Amino acid sequence: MTSAPGAGGEAKRKRRRRRRPSSAKPATTASISSSTSASESTTTTPATHTPKPEGAGKPRVGKRSGKPSSKPSSKPSSKPYAKRVDEVSAGGLVIDGTGTKGLLIGRRDLKDPTKERLLWSLPKGHIEAGETPEMAAIREVAEETGIHSEISRALGVIDFWFMAGGKRIHKTVHHYLFKEIGGVLQAQIEEVDEVGWFPLEEIVSMLAYPDEKKLIAKSGELQQ
Repeated sequence: MTSAPGAGGEAKRKRRRRRRPSSAKPATTASISSSTSASESTTTTPATHTPKPEGAGKPRVGKRSGKPSSKPSSKPSSKPYAKRVDEVSAGGLVIDGTGTKGLLIGRRDLKDPTKERLLWSLPKGHIEAGETPEMAAIREVAEETGIHSEISRALGVIDFWFMAGGKRIHKTVHHYLFKEIGGVLQAQIEEVDEVGWFPLEEIVSMLAYPDEKKLIAKSGELQQ
């Protein structure tokens, strides 16, 4: 029996189609390694610096106030308390025997670089235990100036505040007008640098402290 013409040729063409094309070549070792290297270089990612989110490292901001959140300090913010001390003194202005001059004491001004400027004031001092203001005034005048005196009348009371040794000092001073009755003019070495008699009309301008200036200015007639 003779085959139909072309049947065998069709079968051969089908087999050729199932075969690998003759032009394709097997992959060589070099191409495989090259492909592997390319694959590695493609998949390997170099380490990079990841930028911080915006605002990182800054203090937290409160949601409501918009201010940086912080814990309250455990330390008290107030300044150390200065202890109050009350002092009471007595003194005043002594008029000389002629009735024309007044007695003042001078202390060096510690703020003056030359240490030559004197601050003139009325003699006075602390009231000791058992003393009245009048007794203390007479004693202090004698100790600071060397002059003995007696009280003619009261001039008034001054009170003021100042800081000393870390304390708040409230000082009250009783002032009197005195009349000279004796003694020798001499400055107390431990307390006073100089003492002197000055014309009564110059006393207010000589005084260094405003409170004493005001007190003498309103005291009226000073002559004895």
